[in-house]
Amino acid sequence: MDDHRNRCAWAGTPASLMRDYHDREWGVPLHDDRALFEFLCLEGAQAGLSWRTVLDKRAAYRKAFANFDIAHCARLTDAHIEKLMLDAGIIRNRQKIVAVRDNACATLQAIEEFGSLDAYLWSFVDGKSIRNHWRGSGDVPATSAVSEHMSRQLRRRGFGFIGPTICYAFMQATGMVNDHTVGCFRHRQITN
Repeated sequence: MDDHRNRCAWAGTPASLMRDYHDREWGVPLHDDRALFEFLCLEGAQAGLSWRTVLDKRAAYRKAFANFDIAHCARLTDAHIEKLMLDAGIIRNRQKIVAVRDNACATLQAIEEFGSLDAYLWSFVDGKSIRNHWRGSGDVPATSAVSEHMSRQLRRRGFGFIGPTICYAFMQATGMVNDHTVGCFRHRQITN
């Protein structure tokens, strides 16, 4: 891979998890319910931490939460949560672990009502990616009116660890927003 292409400033060094994530996943429109649920949970786990920390633990999260199988996560018992609190591979914050179960239960309700998590979440952007044209990383906001609205609605439905900043990061990660800077090679690729 050509490591001399222009990238977003946060993309990291060559041969890093961050660069691979930037080049392959971040900002690509995502419509798979399981994967959307995973990102909701991982973005919540990031609260107060760096995405790099979460990305380093992603494989352990997938193992701990049965690859983010929604029905499995909805059935997590308090005893299972206590066991997860001992798992050094994940972020051992009880509220964040409980939020996975709460989010799974809320996701199942959203699927029942809207047909899919995808249909519900993408409704916040009318089913289309928002294409921004930021010049530099300092131009990229931490929230938006849409992420604030999404956060309020998700909280009403029982989702946890889902504030406006987390919602905006989720929207960026899943391609609801294309926030690659205009000089980044991925900006045009994803737009097209």
